[in-house]
Amino acid sequence: MTETAEITVWAPHANSLQIALGEAADPTMADMAACGNGWWRWEGDRTAYGDHLDYAFVIDGDLPALPDPRSAWQPSGVHGPSRFVDLSQFAWSDDAWRGTRSGAGILGAVVYEMHIGTFTAEGTLDAAIGRLDHLVDLGADVVQVLPVAAFPGRWGWGYDGVALYAVHDAYGGPAALQRFVDAAHHRGLAVCLDVVYNHLGPSGNYLSRFGPYFTDRYHTPWGEAVNLDGPQSDSVRAFIIDNALRWFRDFHIDALRLDATHELRDDSPRHLLAELSDRVNALAVELGRPLDLIAESDLNDTRVVAPTDAGGQGITAQWDDDIHHALHVTLTGESQGYYGDFGGGAPGHDERGPLAVLAKVFTRGFLHDGTTSSFRGTPWGAPVDRQGFDARKLLAYLQTHDQVGNRALGERITALLPADRQAMGAALYLLGPFTPMLFAGEEWASSSPWLFFTSFEEEALARSVRDGRRAEFAGHGWDAESIPDPQDSSTRDASVLRWAELGEPAHAEMLDWYRALIGLRRKRFDSPAHLADVTVSFDEEAGWFCMSFSGLTVALNLGGAEATVPLAGTAYELILDRGAHWDGGELRLRPDGVAVLAQG
Repeated sequence: MTETAEITVWAPHANSLQIALGEAADPTMADMAACGNGWWRWEGDRTAYGDHLDYAFVIDGDLPALPDPRSAWQPSGVHGPSRFVDLSQFAWSDDAWRGTRSGAGILGAVVYEMHIGTFTAEGTLDAAIGRLDHLVDLGADVVQVLPVAAFPGRWGWGYDGVALYAVHDAYGGPAALQRFVDAAHHRGLAVCLDVVYNHLGPSGNYLSRFGPYFTDRYHTPWGEAVNLDGPQSDSVRAFIIDNALRWFRDFHIDALRLDATHELRDDSPRHLLAELSDRVNALAVELGRPLDLIAESDLNDTRVVAPTDAGGQGITAQWDDDIHHALHVTLTGESQGYYGDFGGGAPGHDERGPLAVLAKVFTRGFLHDGTTSSFRGTPWGAPVDRQGFDARKLLAYLQTHDQVGNRALGERITALLPADRQAMGAALYLLGPFTPMLFAGEEWASSSPWLFFTSFEEEALARSVRDGRRAEFAGHGWDAESIPDPQDSSTRDASVLRWAELGEPAHAEMLDWYRALIGLRRKRFDSPAHLADVTVSFDEEAGWFCMSFSGLTVALNLGGAEATVPLAGTAYELILDRGAHWDGGELRLRPDGVAVLAQG
């Protein structure tokens, strides 16, 4: 039976284009037809090439043949031929799926960030399915998966992806992602996929051979910027927008986390993110379920999440690193680098200590809201409307893949703190007004580090990454030889979650704490949250801190002696605690004690 396959590619500067079909060692060559606006097309019988139709492109006779920029599957790696895939053939069972339990999509949901390659020892999407029931038991609403776009080698974080339409073959390929999403929806879990549109990795990046995907008009940390506003940028923008819509439509993804959106340099009249947001909203109406976008933005500016018709970029929610930094400094005392201002007393700031900084981020959203950032050496951010802004549009977290993995030894918060201090931080961000996000394993105080690891095949590149990593931390006083080799497979292996720990008392106790906090949140938080509704009190010298929101008060003692914490009014009920004494009128906390009380 003949099955027709149509393959197209955008190559506006090509004079001729051939498609190499079948076995890479002995392909069948066929001319592609130019069809206008830089597009080329081939149509043929896919069954004529065996069980799978593999193909690659030859531009102007130059070899080797190149993979498809819109390839869904790279079974032989990012340098090999692409494989034709009909994504419509998957048998979905989620017809009744209409999004998270709240119906509000990502806003207010409990997000669980995880990496397929280290979530299980197998490091595959199918193996990860076997652990989804743990997330249901925990109370998570959304599983956020680090990038799955095909990248070089077997292991990596995924931020060096180069085949943005393909699902990494070592994770199981495109069908495995469809199975994963279907299984998550069956359990009531939404799926957010991390995507990287601001750059491609250094190995296997062939986009420039096809067209003007990049521009030297702007400089980014990765070199040339993506061409979003220069000549022929309309097709580059379409490459990104089509990619996003495809994850939603063909893989039933519920949300996309957009990496470092501040590096999407675009001076066109309508920013790419605003255009993308409007297209995603239109697709949500068509599909009848919420579709969300989450920005990793460094700008500290809520215009990112303002509606497009009000001049914003229309993103649903954005990461808020200031919350993380304030929690981290308060709990650990670290003050190096960008943590410096978060200990209080920064020039131009009113906050005179870490608890004052913590109070500000929980009541005003950002520390840097137009004030000077010492680390950046310039005023940064913009104030937040405390009355009208929905605080759920800011994601709060104690850990992320970046904040752990960018440390020299990949130490989780567990390795830096006593368990009670981690419990304090969890109570604050899980019961605050923001949308909370956990990093996989945090909930049971996983002992696995989260290290930086790669598996580049080019020796020069591997050496550059290894030497660069060691030189970076040697400059901060580390012994270079103590920095794990990113290219050594043992570095990835050390980062794999140790699920057997769930049966150990200390880990089980932390898991119970997280489960109880999330249970409280799910019962009480189901509507827009405003920073004006958050109240805080603290004593910098004594070391106690209280945060109240939505009828709950979180009290903690960071001081070295027992603290008596004054509470406004007397109608409280102690719900959860670690080291608290409550007699109905006075709350006493031992050092590193924490209590959660319900206000009558």
